[in-house]
Amino acid sequence: MKTAATPLSLPHIPEVPFDPMAVTYTRFGMGFEPHEYSGWIDESMSWKKSCFIGDWSPLFKLKIKGPDAIRFFSDITVNGYHKFDIGQAKHIIMCNRAGKLMGEGVLMRQADEEFLFTSGPGIPWMHYQFQKGTYDATAELISENQFIFQVQGPHALFVLEEAIGSSIRDVGFMRFRRAEIDGMSFDILRQGMAGELGYELHGRSDHGVAIYNRLLEVGEKWGIRRLGGRTKMVNHVEACFPTPTVDYIPALFTEEEREFHQIMQDVAPLFLKILKPAGSLESSDISDYYRSPVEMGWSKNIKFTHDFLGRAALEKEVAAPTGAMVTLVWNSEDVADVQASLYRSETPYEFMEMPRNLLGAMWADKVLKDGVLVGTATSRCYSYHFRQMLSLCVIDPLLSTPGTEVEVLWGPSTGPQKLIRATVAPAPYKPDNRKIDVNTLPSYI
Repeated sequence: MKTAATPLSLPHIPEVPFDPMAVTYTRFGMGFEPHEYSGWIDESMSWKKSCFIGDWSPLFKLKIKGPDAIRFFSDITVNGYHKFDIGQAKHIIMCNRAGKLMGEGVLMRQADEEFLFTSGPGIPWMHYQFQKGTYDATAELISENQFIFQVQGPHALFVLEEAIGSSIRDVGFMRFRRAEIDGMSFDILRQGMAGELGYELHGRSDHGVAIYNRLLEVGEKWGIRRLGGRTKMVNHVEACFPTPTVDYIPALFTEEEREFHQIMQDVAPLFLKILKPAGSLESSDISDYYRSPVEMGWSKNIKFTHDFLGRAALEKEVAAPTGAMVTLVWNSEDVADVQASLYRSETPYEFMEMPRNLLGAMWADKVLKDGVLVGTATSRCYSYHFRQMLSLCVIDPLLSTPGTEVEVLWGPSTGPQKLIRATVAPAPYKPDNRKIDVNTLPSYI
């Protein structure tokens, strides 16, 4: 008689090769990826010293085709489209009527009337707006059909050129074109989410494992690292890339968005469950976790050359901003005391996960100046490169000058709390090397 339990399969992200040495996993979308490969410290140094390959395949992808595609994007995003070439990509931003963020992502113009949008929560909102409108275009979800890999760091160019077998130095920043590895074609986009020279590959899902393995093979001599889920978000802090559900909650819990909220409840209940706050802010008003593109540091993307959803609200905010994006450098002695409290007999402070809190909640901590609430810190993260605890912060613009001293309240009110000294610093904190002139770099092909 059989008495053993029936084993369950872990839904491993299928676009990347399985690593039998991985012992823990991180959820990404509906799948799981290894939490670490070579260790989070080693992986977090890869984009400064060599390069990494990371997987973003679980992101949603929406293909828009038709003569009204540009009109549709113009109606629902803050961006301008006066100049948008075939082979160009844009960071596009969507708000509700109140000017609060609903989502953002990368839009790639693949042909005159053909576009690919990749995002997380931005895809459901865009699809919802498309269905509400009347446009001479089609919208098709192709999320499972394509992989998305990032190869980032000072050696990224050398790895990719050797694997492709030809130069890719003609690909400008936020531009893309077709390339191939071993006969398998894909779009190669130059971007740089690590704040370094970087590329993103978009191709057929069933080619993913073979291309990934080829890049690992070529990249071995260049010190390439596989990027695990534990390390993936470190560069979002160092290079200041605010992220939905981590640095803001999409503004879908409003009366005006009731219909959209119900749709999300029906089709993506798990996503709604992770839209929960944590940290010392502890507000009962969910709108305190909403943000605008101005607060995220994206004002330069806003173009008042056309009418779009949220324009009136953003015109007022751009004229008189109430929040500015900065980096906070947390005092090392105060942080060390939080960690040391685990070894004292009294109730310890809230544990600081390393290098940062796990996904599944938006950690938002009060930022105070002389006891007065002046901002909110998110994405607390230890940077091994800088040997500092950092966070992003939306702060009163009058206090956004680098060097300004503030305090972060650490820990929920249900336990002991600690005021941690912090200093305002620029965002991004790490030098931005995304646009370096690749033609000055040596060639190895």
